[in-house]
Amino acid sequence: MRHRLRHTLTVASFMAPATVGIVVFFVYPLVSAVYFSFTKFDLLTVPEWVGLRNYRHMFEDAFLATAVRNTLWFVAFMVPARMLGGLASALLLTKLRRAGGWYRTIFYLPALAPPVAATLAFVYLLKPGVGPVNSALSHLGMSPPLWFNSPDWSKPSLVLLALWGCGDMMVLYLAALLDAPTAQLEAATMDGANAWQRFRHVTMPHIRPVVVFTAVIGVITTLQYFAQAAVAASAASGQATTGAGISSTFGYPEGSTFTYPLWLYVVGFRYGALGYANALAVVLFVVAFGVSLLLLRRTVNPETAS
Repeated sequence: MRHRLRHTLTVASFMAPATVGIVVFFVYPLVSAVYFSFTKFDLLTVPEWVGLRNYRHMFEDAFLATAVRNTLWFVAFMVPARMLGGLASALLLTKLRRAGGWYRTIFYLPALAPPVAATLAFVYLLKPGVGPVNSALSHLGMSPPLWFNSPDWSKPSLVLLALWGCGDMMVLYLAALLDAPTAQLEAATMDGANAWQRFRHVTMPHIRPVVVFTAVIGVITTLQYFAQAAVAASAASGQATTGAGISSTFGYPEGSTFTYPLWLYVVGFRYGALGYANALAVVLFVVAFGVSLLLLRRTVNPETAS
């Protein structure tokens, strides 16, 4: 009994730092957010319990509806684009026989660029009239789009920015592809399987866990899409962010880049409605958690999902 108690205390002492970190930085903030989501709270006065009023208000919030549509658009297009871009880059690198290390570095470097700096660079490159990309397209006789200044092209422009920085996913796919079973690939080749058949029936089942991981991480990250959308709107409109950290041009042009986290931020820090902001944060957490579970269930165990 004494030995078992000593063993339990030893294990608990090793787990204590991680346990304390999880409780302080995850469990407590989550429980607090759930509690404040049922209150009227502005950080200056005592929270007032209002029940489900904050959640009911979401169905009447026109700005929230726009933010949800834009965020779902990014999830539908940005996540697959980043996954396909990372996988295509990784497949290309596996075929290189010389200078593979240099090309890996070149492909991965954009992922290291700070989001704000990368967004500002893209806004300049795609700037109508004076941007290098539009100047080149004009010289080729093409009619260049307005990119970040057009509500039809602003979201595709942000997808291009995300695709440019897909080196983080490329590294994951490359590690999985390099670990693919060569014996099975050689056997499939001897049996007459072409490149697509080898990829579909041998390589893809092997890298499936990495595909699931990148899909889950991509969805969670895109549901929290904030910095690039905010910086692109402010830079493209030509108006800087205010001293309070809130720009009057969030969503420029015409609300096309107004995402769910941007509205959450505006509600909490411009209007001071922290109770409603906490309700928005709780809904975002529940949606991200539910989508992650759905992806894991349908992708890892497709037979049980059916």
